[in-house]
This record gives sequence, structure tokens and C-alpha cells, in this order.
Amino acid sequence: MSACATTQPRPTLYDELGGQAGIETLVETMLSRIADDQRIVDKFARVNIVMLNARLVQKFCHVADGPCPDTAKSMQQAHAHLAIREGDFNALVEDLNWAMDQQKIPRRTQNRLLARLAAMHGEIVNH
Repeated sequence: MSACATTQPRPTLYDELGGQAGIETLVETMLSRIADDQRIVDKFARVNIVMLNARLVQKFCHVADGPCPDTAKSMQQAHAHLAIREGDFNALVEDLNWAMDQQKIPRRTQNRLLARLAAMHGEIVNH
């Protein structure tokens, strides 16, 4: 009798983040942390947080190979008026890391998401 080895397909990053519900919780947790982060909270003073939440969920879903289309304007257009500096970007990444730790997202999964988001760095930071 021979065993037929089958390999399960690797879960998508979207699945590893907990699907839509996991991403929604992650974004809410991150935004809550940002609201208490004196380093960058002022960058969000004139931002519609409900809309930002929805856009971040959409972006994270898309970046993680989920079923969400990327319908937002370019990252450069979305961030040009915010005068985001390197320190601001790094503070937000720290807040995202904290949120992922709170959600008990495995480090490997965190690194996968961060690598994909890091590709947008040049479009977000105003050098």
C-alpha cells in the first residue's frame, strides 16, 4: 500500500492575518494606538478616522492577497499633503507592530505584511 503525499496549499497572508475580521481588528487596534501616540497623533488631526479605517482595511486586505480590490488613489497622492517624515513613518510602523503583537499574530506573518507595506515607503515619506 503506498501513501499518496498531498501538500496543503500555503495559506495566503490574508488567511494568516485572520481574514477580513482579523484585518479589521488589526487596523482598529493600530488606530487606537496611534490616537495615544504623541509622536504622530497630530498627523491625523484633520483626517476622517472612519474613512481612514475603511481605506486601511481595504489596503491591508489587498496587500495580503485578500479579495479586496485596490481602489484608492496612489499612496503618493494620499500622503503628499501630510509632510510625513522618516520618524513619522517609523512611529506608525512601531504602532502597527504593537497592534500585531496584541493580536498575537506570529512574527513570520508580521514580517510578511511589513515587507509588503515597506515597498510603499518611498511613496509615503516626503524626503
